[in-house]
Amino acid sequence: MNKDQPLELTVHTLPRVDGTDVNVKRTRIGRWQMLLVLLICAAPVVASYLTYYVVRPQARSVFGTLVDPQRPLPDLMGVAPDGAASNLRALKGQWLLVTVSGGACDATCQQYLYMQRQLRESLGKEKDRVDRVWLINDDVAIAPALLPALQGAVVLRVPPTELAAWLAPQQGHALAEHLYLVDPMGNWMMRFPAGLDLKGAAKAKRDIERVLRASSSWDEAGR
Repeated sequence: MNKDQPLELTVHTLPRVDGTDVNVKRTRIGRWQMLLVLLICAAPVVASYLTYYVVRPQARSVFGTLVDPQRPLPDLMGVAPDGAASNLRALKGQWLLVTVSGGACDATCQQYLYMQRQLRESLGKEKDRVDRVWLINDDVAIAPALLPALQGAVVLRVPPTELAAWLAPQQGHALAEHLYLVDPMGNWMMRFPAGLDLKGAAKAKRDIERVLRASSSWDEAGR
């Protein structure tokens, strides 16, 4: 090598930062951050439903029968005593304690309407998360003597065939022999035993309190 020969330097091209790549990385990071926020927001709802519907309590600790699969409120029109029409799906947004009978409302019907009211009142500060619903499945007029007891309740006359396609009694029993519980998402999810008496109503109350606690992180009073 000639010592007098000038030193030659090879200049290599420096790596170029592509602005497009940076934007793609930023977009990807932003999407992950958004997904994380959504997961955090949804966690209470998911947890409460997993607690009650997936990790279910032992059968011996539940008085009512859990409905599996749950049945959503049907697209069914009902008529209130004042003649106003309303879709059953408009009842979504509250827990519903439902009873079914004809308009004549025999002794069993009257007892259930009374227990509906007592169960709701016994929930104390949580009662505003629960609505009383009486579905009438015939054309018989409501006795005027019943009207005072129906204040604050939702009363709708509905076609019996369509109603029977949604609610179902225990085998060997009729729809009118049960109380039914519907969640705020509009799913019928529990049926209480036929022939419910005051002792049974106390057990039903424990079930209702359990589902109210399980949904306390996402369900609020009012629609």
